[in-house]
Amino acid sequence: MNWRCFCLRIHAPADLRLEAAEVDEPQAGQVLVRVGMGGICGSDLHYFHKGGFGTVRLREPMILGHEVAGTVAAVGPDVSGLAVGDRVAVNPSRPCWACRYCREGLPNQCLDMRYYGSAMRMPHVQGAFRNLLVCEAAQCSKVAPGVPMSLAALAEPFSVGLHAVSRAGALIGKRVLVSGCGPIGVLAIAAARIHGAAEIVATDVVDEPLAIATALGASRVINVAKETGWTQPLSADKGTFDVMLECSGNERALRDGLEVMRPRGTVVQLGLGGDVSLPQNMVVAKELSICGSFRFHAEFGLAVQLINEGRLDLSPVITHAFSADRATEAFEMASDRRRAMKVLLDFGQEVPQAQGAAA
Repeated sequence: MNWRCFCLRIHAPADLRLEAAEVDEPQAGQVLVRVGMGGICGSDLHYFHKGGFGTVRLREPMILGHEVAGTVAAVGPDVSGLAVGDRVAVNPSRPCWACRYCREGLPNQCLDMRYYGSAMRMPHVQGAFRNLLVCEAAQCSKVAPGVPMSLAALAEPFSVGLHAVSRAGALIGKRVLVSGCGPIGVLAIAAARIHGAAEIVATDVVDEPLAIATALGASRVINVAKETGWTQPLSADKGTFDVMLECSGNERALRDGLEVMRPRGTVVQLGLGGDVSLPQNMVVAKELSICGSFRFHAEFGLAVQLINEGRLDLSPVITHAFSADRATEAFEMASDRRRAMKVLLDFGQEVPQAQGAAA
């Protein structure tokens, strides 16, 4: 049996189309999820505005989206622990479990990763912005009754923040600097707070995201475009911060952060950008540790658990929600940092004038 659905497919920059598609019956170990809400990510915006990022480019039409939650609509053979009607957040990461890194316990570094809505490989890996999605049961984490589907859709970006915190080491009693307060940045603040950070200072060049950073747990916020000398008092006596979570990908933010780090501090780089230059002597003299943080794995289940238990309020991150047939408007809103933080698409509806057949 095939199921009729609609999906949000990008054909070229600024060319989003809501199209009709078919979904196969779930096979062994799979479930069919009726997607409720999906969050627009920075990578989705790169495809929308520029057709990709770096060397990753659209070479064929691709369904976008990887931050989704929904309700199990059908269950395939050999599935246990999930039933029709269960509400779930869907992990978009699908490692191969056979390569050397998967076998070493590093599935986020999988050599044959299939991540929803990615043009890194050809054919592209189709995404989850559709109202019906067949996925592996193992990708699903149950969402507790009463938890809004909008919050459940934050599990994926929250997992990114949780993984970054794990790369930083123990945060209990530590002073943490978070640079760049987009969705990942503010969710990293929430992750640092729940892991025991004593103080969290957040920086950005725009006031509006900093207000959300405060709501997510920042002790102090600094608009570095206005407070241009902000590093001076914080760099006294070789620096004051134990950990930096760099979420902007901006060279100036990273260099300023190194100035205010205390000796033997740890810098975790989440933000993506181009090549940057570093003050090598400062890194050596302060004995700083610099490490990257890429995606997540086990943190997805933890993210859903923390959301289910209401251990923290992530609702300030969500600023807008649009029906799927207003996707272009939603993407334009998500591109405006002064008006929007996390913008959601609502797929919990009947097919709204979907065009044609699947490409």
